[in-house]
Amino acid sequence: MTQTTPITTPFTGQSTAAEVLEGVDLRGRRAIVTGGASGIGVETARALAAAGAEVTIAVRDLDAGKRTAEAIAATTAGAPVLVAPLDLADRASVASFAAAWEGPLHILVNNAGVMACPEARTPEGWELQFATNHLGHFALTTGLHPALAAAGGARVVSVSSSAHLRSAVVFDDIHFRERPYDPWLAYGQSKTANVLFAVEAGRRWAGDGITVNALMPGGIRTNLQRHLDPDYIERRRALGNSTGVTWKNTEQGAATSVLLAASPLVEGVSGRYFEDNQEAEPNREGAGRGVAAYALDPEAATLLWQVSVDLLAL
Repeated sequence: MTQTTPITTPFTGQSTAAEVLEGVDLRGRRAIVTGGASGIGVETARALAAAGAEVTIAVRDLDAGKRTAEAIAATTAGAPVLVAPLDLADRASVASFAAAWEGPLHILVNNAGVMACPEARTPEGWELQFATNHLGHFALTTGLHPALAAAGGARVVSVSSSAHLRSAVVFDDIHFRERPYDPWLAYGQSKTANVLFAVEAGRRWAGDGITVNALMPGGIRTNLQRHLDPDYIERRRALGNSTGVTWKNTEQGAATSVLLAASPLVEGVSGRYFEDNQEAEPNREGAGRGVAAYALDPEAATLLWQVSVDLLAL
């Protein structure tokens, strides 16, 4: 990717999703938010619905999804919030969701994910974090490509993490068949994959008017950290200022997602990585923010795309 002048906005790491979309009119737009029943997914869906979009939250737990949809509708003047089943680690579930979608799709926020979980594999033998965080969203987004192309000016948002700084995609052993399983390295490479997907999809789909960007939402205490020791999380919070990671509430954590999903300030921007509502600077060694060069590498992005196609075709 040819890097140009970094994109800046008047918003900060403390801005909320509602503030970012203040005055933005999304009436007539249709959006999907994966993992929209918990954490920043709820606030992403709420902000988009409040701006007038028809939002579908795609979730594994339909009951939780329905409760969330009702709660969002109650706070957004009855904006339509729909619920549909989606298990990103299940290829059949992803295919069924994509096949059932009818009509254009203007916004897709690939928000769901798992973090630093114990070693687990899908029935195909794929490492669970890579399968869920990357392959599931890859299959979903490519499956919805016709609907995105039909929308004209559609946006895809890939929720990554500063944890991408922990690992590039290790193409020789993505699924930890040869090396010892490390939950953080597995999570890190899945988050790098989220950025590489934005780079390659943005390039491939530019002619369809589809923009694709990735982001780091910030440090937010949500159910995503359910596999982590609470003491570890508190230590990370205490180190936040020194590492450069901004700790936020969920309303602030959803802000960069909705910026990329709907703000006119990033119209036409694609293939980039944002944090705290700004395009990220290159990572400096030892810092917990910025974007790694390997996450924006166009050759790695093209290779990951082909590897993903090949895996899903098996």
